[in-house]
Amino acid sequence: MKRKPRRAFDLQDFLSSAGAARKVVEFRRKQRIFSQGDPADAVLYVQEGAVRLSVLSAAGKEAVVGMMGAGDFFGEGCLAGQPLRMGSATALLPTRLLVVEKKTMVRVLHEQHALADRFMAYVLGRNIRIEEDLIDQLFNSSEKRLARALLLMARYGMEGPPRKMRVKVSQEILAEMVGTTRSRVNYFMNKFRKLGFIEYNGGIRIHDALLSVVLHE
Repeated sequence: MKRKPRRAFDLQDFLSSAGAARKVVEFRRKQRIFSQGDPADAVLYVQEGAVRLSVLSAAGKEAVVGMMGAGDFFGEGCLAGQPLRMGSATALLPTRLLVVEKKTMVRVLHEQHALADRFMAYVLGRNIRIEEDLIDQLFNSSEKRLARALLLMARYGMEGPPRKMRVKVSQEILAEMVGTTRSRVNYFMNKFRKLGFIEYNGGIRIHDALLSVVLHE
């Protein structure tokens, strides 16, 4: 679960070094950033706030597949030739994004090799995270999946200690992320709180001890 801390990617410096134009867009809480099936024509970088990524099945069932926070990229599939968005993105709270057109991002990646290496490391890290998420869904209990989701949202394993989650994620969203019911999420959250793994105080504070739930066989 715990991996070597990685330095946050600073896209501001990345673009400044290449003289690329910047486009900053702000979104309200619950505002849709893009929808499934929209043209995939830009990479987005979260300067501030939080973003929920979700997909909608042909039967109309929605599933949360990712939560992005400050310092995260999303929508980078366009760089690999993805013509349309495979899912939707929604702001979880007031969010500010840096939007980089595909052609601009491609040019910068070709011109700035050292910075391109950092971007590639970020993308590979995201791929590893996706694989871990899939394994988590296939083999772990809903209690372990919830504990892991909370640790990831608290940036466990990155620079600095786990911190208070700024995003007020509802139990409904947590249930969608974990793949269980809201009642089960409520049960486990109360259990974690009683055990001293998490705290409620205007938000959720995650303690290192929560990792024991993920590691327990």
